[in-house]
Amino acid sequence: MPVKQLLILRHAKSSWDDPALADFDRPLAPRGLKTASLMGRELARRGWLPDLALVSPALRARDTWRLVAQELSGHTPAQFAEELYEAAAGAILAQVRQAKATNLLVIGHNPGLQQFVLRLAGAGSDESVFMKIEAKFPTAALARFTVKGDWANLDFGGARLTHFVRPRDLE
Repeated sequence: MPVKQLLILRHAKSSWDDPALADFDRPLAPRGLKTASLMGRELARRGWLPDLALVSPALRARDTWRLVAQELSGHTPAQFAEELYEAAAGAILAQVRQAKATNLLVIGHNPGLQQFVLRLAGAGSDESVFMKIEAKFPTAALARFTVKGDWANLDFGGARLTHFVRPRDLE
């Protein structure tokens, strides 16, 4: 049975400088610009290279992807899925089940992303990693899973949580 990799990245820190902007249109803050690039470099360094990125269409998520992608070798296609904007865990799972990739990156928002990660973790998951995520899933943080079988058959509790990387771990 083929083993797949699922990378879950929360968008980087967004700016609240313009209160007139709709939530969907908020850009990255200076710190977010820095940490998105940092996380992209870390993905490349570890060889965790996605074949496909599923990205929320919100500006802060698209900008996070743009900066991450600049740090990866080659060209990784991205799909911007309206369903990922402020999505609950079940909606994220539905998007992952439709993916056509071996190594998948999902960029989205809390609280849905954190709940998705916690519910997806199953047998063989690293308990210390789970506890860190349960405590807090900060902006630009990344959770890594291994998944056996097809995305279409993935269910909650069906993936092995292996890593959790926060920007502060790298600075």
